Amino acid sequence: MLESIWFFLWMLLWAVYFVLDGFDFGIGILMPLIHVTEDDKRIMYRAAGPFWDGNEVWLIAAGGVTFAAFPKAYAVLFSAFYAPFLMLLFALILRAVSFEFRDKVSSEVWRFFWDGVHFAANFAAALLLGVAFANLFKGIPIDANGVYHGSIVELLNPYGIAGGLFFVAVFALHGALWLLVKTDGKLQIRALSAAFCLWPIVFILLVVFLVMTFFSTNIFANYLAHPAMLAIPAIALVALFVTRTMFRAGKTWHAWIAHGVFIIAVTFFGVSGMFPGLILSSIDPQATVTIYNSASTTRTLTIMLVVALIMVPIVIAYQVWMYRLFGDPVTQEEAEEHYEMDAD
Repeated sequence: MLESIWFFLWMLLWAVYFVLDGFDFGIGILMPLIHVTEDDKRIMYRAAGPFWDGNEVWLIAAGGVTFAAFPKAYAVLFSAFYAPFLMLLFALILRAVSFEFRDKVSSEVWRFFWDGVHFAANFAAALLLGVAFANLFKGIPIDANGVYHGSIVELLNPYGIAGGLFFVAVFALHGALWLLVKTDGKLQIRALSAAFCLWPIVFILLVVFLVMTFFSTNIFANYLAHPAMLAIPAIALVALFVTRTMFRAGKTWHAWIAHGVFIIAVTFFGVSGMFPGLILSSIDPQATVTIYNSASTTRTLTIMLVVALIMVPIVIAYQVWMYRLFGDPVTQEEAEEHYEMDAD
């Protein structure tokens, strides 16, 4: 029972991370495409600025839960995905540095360099996360001892690449919707145009990814065995269409929230299809790392659950307060003021 609870919490933490840090990735990916002036870029940086570091707390929490609740899964995962995770870490570090360094020097060349770093770091992080999770859904070559018998090149299979591109498109749309919430004027109009362009791309990639999932993975086995679970992909599809309806109607917050539900449902769809597996073996089903053969002791899981029930509501309350505090659209004056403070 405790193993199943922590599997659900592990899945939920990843979903929340994708929703919250996803729009940060998306804004960075969109920056070269929809900005026109220096003021636009400053507003876009400021739209993500107060949130990105707090959003990464959920990534740390997801990794921490993997380590504490399922230590064997943590060991096998970080051994198999050592190179991709190292690249992800560098991408996140460079993104953080770009936020802090970009306006430290009053030079167009300097700012252009860090804008390029910002785009590349966000794009790479989104792509790597998609490739990693797609391969988890597909299964990776691990033996009964948890030893990985593959290479980073093998992770770049057609299904893995499809997952990476899907994540990039989803996060880009999420970023465009966040800009609808946080901006006004011409930049908001360009963000709306981006949302109109990205929505059909996300829909097409979703269909392609689902078809490839059916033929490349065993994810649908759980759904065929338990038809009630089909409510999860149904919610995802409905949420995606509600997203389009909301941003077309000018209901920006509703559109962003609906797309957040879509991201959560898609995450739940893939991870629930793996249950009870955490790391599926593509060479020996008996070598699959599950919630049962990788879980910590009952006492550890119980103590962790008590701590989580106390601390998680505090973190949620803090983030709700932060989003309410910085919830108003970013004005040009605010972006200018923030730029002057960074330059000093």
